[in-house]
Amino acid sequence: MSARYLTLTITPELAGLEVNTLLRRTLGLSGTVLRRVKWLEDGITLDGARVNVRVRAREGQTLAVRLTDPIPPAEPVPTEGPLDIAYEDADLVVLNKAPGVLVHPSHGHFDDTLGNFLMYHYQQAGDESGFHPVHRLDKGTSGLLVIAKHPHAQEQLKNQLHTGDFRRVYLAVCDGAPPAPSGTVDAPIGRAEGSLTRRAVRPDGQPARTHYKVVSRLGPRTLVGLELETGRTHQIRVHMAHLGCPLTGDFQYGTENRALISRPALHSAALELTHPITGERMRFTAPLPDDIRQLIEKEH
Repeated sequence: MSARYLTLTITPELAGLEVNTLLRRTLGLSGTVLRRVKWLEDGITLDGARVNVRVRAREGQTLAVRLTDPIPPAEPVPTEGPLDIAYEDADLVVLNKAPGVLVHPSHGHFDDTLGNFLMYHYQQAGDESGFHPVHRLDKGTSGLLVIAKHPHAQEQLKNQLHTGDFRRVYLAVCDGAPPAPSGTVDAPIGRAEGSLTRRAVRPDGQPARTHYKVVSRLGPRTLVGLELETGRTHQIRVHMAHLGCPLTGDFQYGTENRALISRPALHSAALELTHPITGERMRFTAPLPDDIRQLIEKEH
């Protein structure tokens, strides 16, 4: 794979419309995406020739727009590293993230994140795609994560977040048990007093809703399925602690116990989305990683 283009054959119904109208209304491209590529020789073309967006298309012509980034990004720096790719096509990648790996480069982690490993993977494949995460997973959280390959796919997928089109189901082991077999935690989350990283339930926080369902009791612990309606930082961890059953191994909101597990026992287990280009419904699952599986087995 090299650069990614989106094409449209001009039908009799579309003939006579301005290229700008076809790009925005028919192909659903935003002004932000178009501004990135319209100055390129291969940014917007009709039958292979560069055109102004005010040109009117004729029946039978082929309109093409470049989707991949015009200039290779300086960051993340490509670095060889482990990747577990659950799915990949020209528009997106679904990764099964290992616990303990950061998604984005940050202070002290310039070249050892999923972003670095993915850019190296693209480089090796001759793929001009960029790193455009659709959502986040904490460093300690394992499981499914969607990365768009170009800004248009990222935009389309981000618009699906927190709607029925984009569903994320997590599995977690918690200390104790929720107050009911299933329910919804509807409690606003904001920054905890005096901390840059901790979050807390507080009345002036941002709205946050988490649906939970007990999967099985594990002696002093419980395996719980969770689905997010909003996407606040540390939302599941804060909400489960708020219920009185923090995640096992959660050093910030519960009790750290490295003899049991070296991280909060949280896994992104299932994902549903609508493909940003084809409109196809896609479903992915990722099995529990070894550390959570062993934690469960200790209680049986």
